[in-house]
Amino acid sequence: MIDDQTMLAIATLVAKLFELGGIGVIVIGALYAAGAFGTSLVTRPAEGEDRVAAFRRMLGRAILTGLELLVAADIIRTVAIDPTLESVLVLGIIVVIRTFLSFSLEVEIDGRWPWQKERAPEPPAKHGGG
Repeated sequence: MIDDQTMLAIATLVAKLFELGGIGVIVIGALYAAGAFGTSLVTRPAEGEDRVAAFRRMLGRAILTGLELLVAADIIRTVAIDPTLESVLVLGIIVVIRTFLSFSLEVEIDGRWPWQKERAPEPPAKHGGG
């Protein structure tokens, strides 16, 4: 049987690993997006707007994924390590703020709210006389 001290130490370690994972995902994703942007400047110099949009999408996805991992760390820390009313309230505020950020980033990346259906592609315009 695992005693309380060992369980607390494991929960603390897991929360820290989730935090490090979240930070790592954001940093590595930002570096990857910047690298892809820089590479596209050299290989495809005529695609200005598309490059910026692709960079923003990659960076936004990295931030979203990192935020999810950071929220998981906060939940573990609050539920397993410090389950006080104050820590639960702080967690609630953090989750609300991060959820708002996630929704904002989702709208920025996809151009629609997460609960909206994906837009159907526009039908091709008919050409020719008729």
